[in-house]
Amino acid sequence: MDSEHTPGAQVRISRNGPYLVAGQLPLRKQTIGTNSEGESVEWVAGASYPDQAQYALCRCGHSRHKPFCDGTHAQVGFDGTETASRRPYLEQARRIPGPAMSLTDVEALCASARFCDPHGKVWQQVRESQAPAARAHFVRQCGDCPSGRLVAWDNATGQPVEPQYAPSVVLIQDPAMACSGPIGLRGGVQLVGADGFAYEVRNRMALCRCGASKNKPFCDGSHISTGFSDER
Repeated sequence: MDSEHTPGAQVRISRNGPYLVAGQLPLRKQTIGTNSEGESVEWVAGASYPDQAQYALCRCGHSRHKPFCDGTHAQVGFDGTETASRRPYLEQARRIPGPAMSLTDVEALCASARFCDPHGKVWQQVRESQAPAARAHFVRQCGDCPSGRLVAWDNATGQPVEPQYAPSVVLIQDPAMACSGPIGLRGGVQLVGADGFAYEVRNRMALCRCGASKNKPFCDGSHISTGFSDER
C-alpha cells in the first residue's frame, strides 16, 4: 500500500548504528494523550527541535545524547539486524469487512499505542460502520495508530482513509505507560535498510528506538516492558 513519497525525505538505517535522516525533515515530540479512563484518545504536540538538513537518531537506546546518536552503539555491541517482513503491507494484512468501511490489520506492526481501544475497539466499530458515530470513531482511531498497523478503507471508493501528514519525524512519549515510545515517520518518508533495500513507503510507520524490538526496524512495543526513557 504505497503512499506518495516526498522526494528527498529519507531515513536510512545504518548497520548496527543509528537512523540517518535526510531531506530537512522536521523533528518534534508527540505525546499520547489520554482521557479520564486512561485510554489513548489524542496526539498532543510537544517541543520541536531546530531544523537540520540531516541528523542521526539513536536506535540502540543507550545514547547519552538522546534522541541523537553519540556512538554508544559501538561500545555496547548493539545488534540492529533487520528482522521484520519486507512484504508489502497489503500482502501481510488481514481484512475485516464492514457495511460501509473495511479494516486492514497487520498485527506484527503493533507499537502498543492503544488508540484502537476506546469506544468498543476498532475491530467492532468496523462492523457498525453504517452508523455515523461508529464510523467517525473508527476512522479517527485507525488514523491515530502511529505504526500504520490499522488502516480504514471506504467501501464505496475502495480507497484508504488516511490522516494528512506533512513529511516529518516524531518522538513519541507515552506518559500513561511511564515510558518513551518509538520514532514515528509520517507523510510518506522513504525508509532504506542497511543493505539498501527500499521499504514500502507508507503514511505512518513506527521505528524502534529502545533497541529491544524483535521486529526491527519496526517497534513491537518492547519500550513498555523495558521502561525505556529518552530522558535517561
